[in-house]
Amino acid sequence: MNKEIKKICSPLVFEQLFNDYSTDLKRFIFFKTQDIDITNDILQETFVKLWEHCGSVDYRKVKSYLFTTANHIFLNSVKHNQVVRAYERIPHKKSSQESPEYLFIEKEFLEKLEKTISMLPEKQREVFLLSRVEKKKYREISALLGISVKAVEKRMHLALKTMKDVLSGIH
Repeated sequence: MNKEIKKICSPLVFEQLFNDYSTDLKRFIFFKTQDIDITNDILQETFVKLWEHCGSVDYRKVKSYLFTTANHIFLNSVKHNQVVRAYERIPHKKSSQESPEYLFIEKEFLEKLEKTISMLPEKQREVFLLSRVEKKKYREISALLGISVKAVEKRMHLALKTMKDVLSGIH
């Protein structure tokens, strides 16, 4: 048995194993991947693993080892691709090419905008946020607050006028 284990590490025996099993193994992998490039990569990686572990693989079980190893490599690549796709779906903050000065001014403006919104009278602020943040139509706001559409229009007009007056000094 010890002699049989050592045979796999012989380049001639290894080449013979490749010739004996590579075609069937390639068909098996291709059936799973449906991609010839991925199939060839997995086939190569499978035989590399066999070579790396040639001293510990029983010659009588080499076919089982090859198919099991190829299947594991395939499953690992599927899991890896799932992780990559999940990561790609996560929104990432895009790096900005804006100057530090621009980013500072933008931050100041957003702070001033938030402060101005918070300074609005409650009824105007409520209508402004429902319209501009929650994207509701005046009819929806009117029904939600139990007031007329005209009252919504008036509150929105006053809110926008206040915001324009306060924020007009910012360039």
